[in-house]
Amino acid sequence: MTSNWRTRITVDPKVLVGKPTVRGLRISVEHVLRALADGVPEVELLADSPDLEPADIRACLAYAAEAIANERVYQVA
Repeated sequence: MTSNWRTRITVDPKVLVGKPTVRGLRISVEHVLRALADGVPEVELLADSPDLEPADIRACLAYAAEAIANERVYQVA
C-alpha cells in the first residue's frame, strides 16, 4: 500500500490552496489524520464524508508515514 497512496492523494493549487487532498476532493489528508488522531472511528469518518473510501484513509496514513520516513530530529544541547 505504501506506494499506492499516489493514486489517491493529489495536490492541486486550485483545491484547498494546494494542500494534499483525497482524490482531488475537498477532503484534506490533514483532516483525515486529525480526525483519526482525535479518536474518530473510521466508520464514523466514512459516514460523515460519503465520498471517502476505506482505501482513502489507508492512503492518508501511508502518505503521512512516507512524509516523515526521512525526517530527522536533532537535539540541541
